[in-house]
Amino acid sequence: MDLSDEGAELDNRWAEAATNVCGVVRNHRDASTVAARFVRAGWSSSSSSWSGYEVETSWCRLEIEPVDGTDLLLNGFVDPARLDDLSRLLGAPHALELHAEDGTLLHELTG
Repeated sequence: MDLSDEGAELDNRWAEAATNVCGVVRNHRDASTVAARFVRAGWSSSSSSWSGYEVETSWCRLEIEPVDGTDLLLNGFVDPARLDDLSRLLGAPHALELHAEDGTLLHELTG
């Protein structure tokens, strides 16, 4: 997958924000295919491990890591007002959880 540093960086107001989103993309073994979807939408992407990627735009930063050979785990930060935008961008079957700073579950979303 081509990496890209063309996308917007996470907005400074979110720079110190704690992880507030986690999720899973079902039936995807290769994180690069999901990272490529973000790059096509104008996000930046970088390799974060042998098989994982970090994707970022002004309102979200996510780690995408393969797990158990069939699914991808997601975790990072999303502007809470843009959770639906993130869900639409994922496209593939997925589940997302939005948490408050204290860890309280605020919202669950499946797509």
